[in-house]
Amino acid sequence: MINRKAFQLFTTLLLVFSLVTVNAQRKRKKQEESIPEIQLMAKPKLVVGIVVDQMRYDYLTRFWNHYGTGGFKRLISEGYNCKNNHFNYAPTSTGPGHASVYTGTTPAIHGIIGNNWYDKEQDKSVYCAGDSGYQSVGTESDAGQMSPHRMNVTTITDELRLHNQMRGKTIAIALKDRGAVLPGGHTANGAYWLHGGDEGKWISSTYYMGKLPKWVDDFNASGIIQSYKKPWVTIKDINTYVESGSDNNLFEGVFETETTPTFPHNTPNLLSKTSDFDIIKYTPYGNSLTADFAIAALEGESLGKDSITDFLAVSFSSTDYVGHKFGVNSKEIQDTYIRLDMDLERLLNTLDQHVGAGEYTVFLSADHGAIEVPAYLKSLKIPSGYLTSDDLKTKFNDFLNFTFGTADVVKNFSNSQFFLDHKIIKNLDIDLEEAQDKIAAELLNYDDVEKVYTAHQMWKNNYTNGIPYILQNGFNQKRSGDILITTKPGYINYAKTGSTHGSPQIYDTHVPLLFFGKGIKKGSTTKRTEIPDIAPTIASLLGVSFPNGTTGSVISEVLE
Repeated sequence: MINRKAFQLFTTLLLVFSLVTVNAQRKRKKQEESIPEIQLMAKPKLVVGIVVDQMRYDYLTRFWNHYGTGGFKRLISEGYNCKNNHFNYAPTSTGPGHASVYTGTTPAIHGIIGNNWYDKEQDKSVYCAGDSGYQSVGTESDAGQMSPHRMNVTTITDELRLHNQMRGKTIAIALKDRGAVLPGGHTANGAYWLHGGDEGKWISSTYYMGKLPKWVDDFNASGIIQSYKKPWVTIKDINTYVESGSDNNLFEGVFETETTPTFPHNTPNLLSKTSDFDIIKYTPYGNSLTADFAIAALEGESLGKDSITDFLAVSFSSTDYVGHKFGVNSKEIQDTYIRLDMDLERLLNTLDQHVGAGEYTVFLSADHGAIEVPAYLKSLKIPSGYLTSDDLKTKFNDFLNFTFGTADVVKNFSNSQFFLDHKIIKNLDIDLEEAQDKIAAELLNYDDVEKVYTAHQMWKNNYTNGIPYILQNGFNQKRSGDILITTKPGYINYAKTGSTHGSPQIYDTHVPLLFFGKGIKKGSTTKRTEIPDIAPTIASLLGVSFPNGTTGSVISEVLE
C-alpha cells in the first residue's frame, strides 16, 4: 500500500515537472519565433550570364553619356560594379575566356588553353569545341560538330543542374559555337549558335538533341535573320560620336567593294537576303539578332517560370568581330556599344515581364579586352608596333640548325608557345630542360620579345604576381608548350588595321564585371577581382557546389 504522504509528494513533483516542461516549451517557442529565418541562399527563378566578346572596361566609361537608363546604367546603378576586374591568365581569347567565366578556374585546370591549340598526343591542331563524334542539328554542313568534351571540369551551369537533380534548365546562346558550347557546360539542355554562310540559321549538335525544338525552327523560318541584312548606319548622329576617332582613317579594315571604312556600310553582301549571312556578325545587328533569339528562348523554353532555378547563358559576339575589323577607337565600335546598350535594355525589360522584376539574377563580363591599333598609337608617338615574323622566323631557323643540326626540334608555334619535338631532342641526346633554356635564351635576344619562360620554370616555380603569374595560370602541364613568349606592350602579330587580343598585358585583361538582381547588393569596388571569382560567387548566391576545378574566390561584397 502506497504511503499517503509519499503519494502527495509524488503528485506535487509531477505537477512541478509538468509546469516546468510547459514553461520551457513556451519559452523555446517564443525564442524560435524571435529568431529570424536564416537565408542560406538566394532563389532566383533564373540566372542570366552575359559575356560581351572583346569588351574593354573603359567602354563603360567612354560611351557612358550615350547610354540609356535601362541597359548598362541600370545594371550599374541598381547592381554591383567590380571596377578592377581582370583575367589572371593568358592567352586572353574567346574559348579560354568563356570556359574560365563559367568554371571558376583557369586554363591550367580546365584545359581550354586557346581557341585552337597543338595537341601533342594527336600531333595536330585541335579546336576547343570541335567534336567529330557528334553531328550537326539544323544544317547539312559540319558546323554543328561540337561538344564541350575538351573542357576538363564542371561549370556553374553544371553544378546548378546537379543540385536540382537535373530539373532546372540550362540554355546557352551565342553567334560563335564556342561562346555557347563552353558556358552551357556538359549538361546543358541546349546550346545554339549561328551558322552563317548562305544558310543563316541557328543550329546545334547531336550532343544536345536529335532535332531542333519547334521554337528554334519557327525562329529560323520567321525572316528575322534576313531582316538584319540591311545597311549599317549610325543609330545617332555620327557627329556626336566624339568619344571615338575620325570615321575615315588608315587604321580600320573595309568591307568588300568599299574603298573607305566609312558610314554608311551598304555593300552588296550586306544587302543580299539570300547569301553571306556571316556578314551580319560584323555589324551590331548580330548582337540584336542574339538578343532576339535569347528572348525567344525565354518563351520557348519557359525559363524562370517555376521555383527551380534555370540558367540562360548569352554571349554577344559581334563586338569582337567589329573590334577586329575596325579597331577599338572606331566610330563603328562606338555605334556597336550604343546599340548593344539598347539590346540589353530590351532583354532586361523582357526579363522583368517574363520572369518578374527582382526574381532573376544577372552577371555581365567579357571574355577578354583588346589593344588599341598599334599603327594608331605609333602615329601619336606612343611605343607600339608589329612583329616582323618573317625576319624572326629566318633568324630563328638559322639558330636551330646551327645549335641542334635541324630546325625540326620545333614542331609547332601557336598561342605564343613553342612546342618541341621531344623524340628528336632525345635522339640527339640533349636534355629537354637544357634545350628549352637554349631556345629561350636565343628568343630573348629578339627585339620584339619582352619575356621568355620555359615549361620547366612553369613546373618548378609558384609565381604569385606579374606576367609569370598570368602565364602560369594559362599553362596546362599536359597541353601547353615548352617555351612561352610575350611581346612588348603595344606590339602584336596582326594586320595593321583593326584590334586584336590574346596577350597578358593589362589592355587584354581589364574587363567589366557587373552583378544585378536578386541577392545582389548595390555598390562598387576598386578591389582587384579576377574572372575565376564569378562562378564561386554565383554558386554561393545559389547555395550550390562550386565547379569542381574552382580556384577563384567568392566576392563577398557583391552578395546580400
